Amino acid sequence: AVAALGPFRFVLKGSLAGAAVYVAYDQGLLGSGTEGAEALRKAQTALPPAVKEWTSYVGWEVRRCERSQRVRATPNFDFSPSDSWNKGVQTVVSALSVAPTRACEYTAEGWKYVKDLVK
Repeated sequence: AVAALGPFRFVLKGSLAGAAVYVAYDQGLLGSGTEGAEALRKAQTALPPAVKEWTSYVGWEVRRCERSQRVRATPNFDFSPSDSWNKGVQTVVSALSVAPTRACEYTAEGWKYVKDLVK
């Protein structure tokens, strides 16, 4: 019975991943850095009310600070999508630039290992 669910789980996970990519594209997260920054600003303004609504729907109370009687502020996201994207691109390009050299080194090590095994 569990084996029959395998294809269903695969399709379900693929559908969720596809939906996540679509939402990210639709919100501008896959566009330029300025579009990503704008989407982040939208998320920062929409997240606190959504969390408050969700907690009230579930029935959880938001804890109050003991020192003061006001609700703690949501954390401020100091995150630049364009900087992170650029660092990621630089890391990938750096890894790709040394890939041929590393492949030659690993191949030489592999042949040496095989030769030592044959001896």
